[in-house]
Amino acid sequence: MTPSNHSENRTIRTCALGLLLGLAALAPGRLKAQVSLGLQPPQASGPTSSSYQGSIPAGEASSQAIGLSLDDAIQRGLKTNLGIILSSTQSAAARGQQLSELQSLLPSVDANAKETIMQVDLPAEGLRIPGFPTIIGPFGFTDVRASLSWSLINVSSLRNYLAARHNFAAAQLSAQDARDMVILTVGNAYLLVLADESQVASVEAQVVTAKISLDQAVSNHQAGTAPLLDELRSRVDSQSLQQQLIVANNALEKDKLALARTIGLPLAQSFTLTDKVPYAAFDQIDIDATIRQAHANRKDLAALLEQTKAAEQQRKAVTAGRLPTLKFDGDYGDIGTTLSHSHGTGDATGTLSVSLFKEFEFRGEAQQAQAQLDTERAQLSNLNAQIDADIRDALLDIASAQQQVEVAKSSVDLANEALSEAQQRYANGVSDNLAVSQAEQSVAQANNQYVTSLYRHNVAKLSLARALGVAENYKNYLGGK
Repeated sequence: MTPSNHSENRTIRTCALGLLLGLAALAPGRLKAQVSLGLQPPQASGPTSSSYQGSIPAGEASSQAIGLSLDDAIQRGLKTNLGIILSSTQSAAARGQQLSELQSLLPSVDANAKETIMQVDLPAEGLRIPGFPTIIGPFGFTDVRASLSWSLINVSSLRNYLAARHNFAAAQLSAQDARDMVILTVGNAYLLVLADESQVASVEAQVVTAKISLDQAVSNHQAGTAPLLDELRSRVDSQSLQQQLIVANNALEKDKLALARTIGLPLAQSFTLTDKVPYAAFDQIDIDATIRQAHANRKDLAALLEQTKAAEQQRKAVTAGRLPTLKFDGDYGDIGTTLSHSHGTGDATGTLSVSLFKEFEFRGEAQQAQAQLDTERAQLSNLNAQIDADIRDALLDIASAQQQVEVAKSSVDLANEALSEAQQRYANGVSDNLAVSQAEQSVAQANNQYVTSLYRHNVAKLSLARALGVAENYKNYLGGK
């Protein structure tokens, strides 16, 4: 196998690796670690780009191979992919945090019932009264009581609650954005398996062609019309292609396992892909309008905007810590020796609190909150610019891959024609089979380039759909627009 063949066989896999590494740049906004200002973020960590490569397997493997369309694969991924499951759990945690912060603004009501029996040793309490019993009791009483506690005015708690609402909204948007990430990941894995199948079919055809050339060289050598060198050259070419076929089949099986992992399919389940994504040229589009559409649709951008609003509320919550708070505490109940011999009692207390000297704590929390807010704003600005770059990168990749597909298709036709011509010349004894060997390598290289460019073109269109925030409409892009 020549170095060029090695390089071509690795091209598709290198392209796939580049896309998977690029998922981190397209990853949705996640809840960031917040400073300790009374509002703690959910502890569950958000999904990373590697999470989308995993899943929770569902179902049992059957002995029969199943057909798997691109729609089926994506729907399975949207149910079982680990990334989307982690996004859902993160959203649930953010919802719980919001409810916890809401409780600090509402009255807290508790009820209790006590039955008490006491006996008091007066000398042990330091009381010694002449002529008075030293032991009192036993005696008892019953107390049934309800208490209410309500923070009537607490601006800091209100700000923390508003921050929790924004964090919950961000988590919901991130969960929606995770759907686009799953579609991109599953779609890429599906297209990669399709490319592998095309590669295997191409190499199998080349193996058949090489076998024909080998049989012809053996016949010519046995007839004495061709030297042994021709037979040896053909045999080396045939075995080299057989080796390439082994490598291609191995790559296909491994990539099928990777696809099964992303969609929760049991790894023992055999399947065949029923969709064959054809080549469809992509129409030119208005870049400025496309970028505006992406800014309006991208859920990760909306999630990061909500996180920035949450950071703003937390910064205000720190400032509000200097403001007075008003709290009401009260209780009412029955107390007596028994419930039938009892009387209602109660008390009510209003407390106005003002922090007089906590300046260093306030300043420290303010600096932390401001740093968090500055971080969110910087990330928001960066993501706005990144969306522009995502759109432009995808469009450049589409245009480049589209040209590569057209050139590669022409190269395949020319290489096959050159091979046919070389085979005819060798069969007629006009030349040796060196030209046939070289033509076979040209056909292999042209086929590899065509498969790679077609895969890149489809993945670039799928990436554009994700960059626009409309990955669920992937059919409109894979089929041309």
